[in-house]
Amino acid sequence: MFSDRKQAGQHLATALQSYTGQPVTVFALPRGGLPVALEVAKSLGAPLELALVRKIGLPFYPEVARGAVMDGDPPAVIRNDEVISHQQISERDFEACLKRELAEIQRRRGVYIGDRLGRDVRGRTVIIVDDGLATGATMRAAIKGLRARQPDKIVVAVPVCALDVLPVMRLEADDLICLEAPPDFQAVGMYYRYFPQLTDQDVLDVLKQAEKIDPAR
Repeated sequence: MFSDRKQAGQHLATALQSYTGQPVTVFALPRGGLPVALEVAKSLGAPLELALVRKIGLPFYPEVARGAVMDGDPPAVIRNDEVISHQQISERDFEACLKRELAEIQRRRGVYIGDRLGRDVRGRTVIIVDDGLATGATMRAAIKGLRARQPDKIVVAVPVCALDVLPVMRLEADDLICLEAPPDFQAVGMYYRYFPQLTDQDVLDVLKQAEKIDPAR
């Protein structure tokens, strides 16, 4: 049990100390992953960026992912074929939901980043941070999207993860740092005493703090 996202980030930063002094860029999955990633970036003295990813959830069960998408040209799309088949989701419905999530990504890009260009990560280690992984869909989309930008190495770092998601992350990332993987995992928020939903303003506040680490941001 973590007290909040900041404390989880501090513990995660300790587990990532082997990357100190290396050319590292930390990417956060907003909104919840950002306060965690800030602590990692501060500890490693690394720049902090956003991986703008959205889950493509089921209409009445938004936490169940039929896929996920990260912005890019083209966008990086992950499909959960098992859920799509079981729920009998048509290609038309999937594409309609994908379009809506891409629109939300563009809205967030305008609010959080504006017209600032993404950082070049070629030859660098990319550490992707979230506050936890339930299905792993959004993290898989982030890995796919960032892999296309040709980093030297991709590290997934999370405080807590569903046990059955770990093998997938180990296959898709070059390194995996996970502090807790309970066998009875139900939801990320259950492993935090204080776990509020974050707002756009919360994201902007954290990004302001990140400027102190990386003034060129």
